[in-house]
Amino acid sequence: MPRIAVTVDGIRYEEDVEPRLLLVHLLRDRLGKTGTPVGCDTSNCGACTVMLDGKSVKSCSVLAVQADGSDVVTIEGLATAGTMHPMQRAFHEEHALQCGYCTPGMVMAAIDLLREDPDPSEETIRQGLEGNLCRCTGYCTIVRAVRRGASREGARGEGATKEPTSPEAVAPMSQSMGQAVTTP
Repeated sequence: MPRIAVTVDGIRYEEDVEPRLLLVHLLRDRLGKTGTPVGCDTSNCGACTVMLDGKSVKSCSVLAVQADGSDVVTIEGLATAGTMHPMQRAFHEEHALQCGYCTPGMVMAAIDLLREDPDPSEETIRQGLEGNLCRCTGYCTIVRAVRRGASREGARGEGATKEPTSPEAVAPMSQSMGQAVTTP
């Protein structure tokens, strides 16, 4: 079995992996990063989108061995010290989720979109999120959330917002936003 080294959310891991193991399964099953959902397992839905060396990828279409030596950021790696990333906060404020299943992938794809175009039009946002499916919202609130996130410093992946967020405000979002947040 090949041995790989990969940094996930700032922590370096060395793992022996089957050559056919998908990155999404390494993240979820071996490393406990369950905020990255397995949606379709065919790269159609985008729910499993993560950042691989700064670029969004559908982790169900990447073999774990292809990530050897890479830096991976999952939805769980966006928040710092219980403070939501600006894009997570924008999704929360715009109520851009219903069931929440697509939310991690949408947030990651939106961050990558803003890296390419920091002030996208509605049409550009819709085109940029084409590979990420939502079966609940109708996309209007998602597009608004991306526009709101675009107006915030740090929404392009530079780190969490400096705006304080109480654990009580973050906790309800923890499941769909992929955060491990504890409340007192």
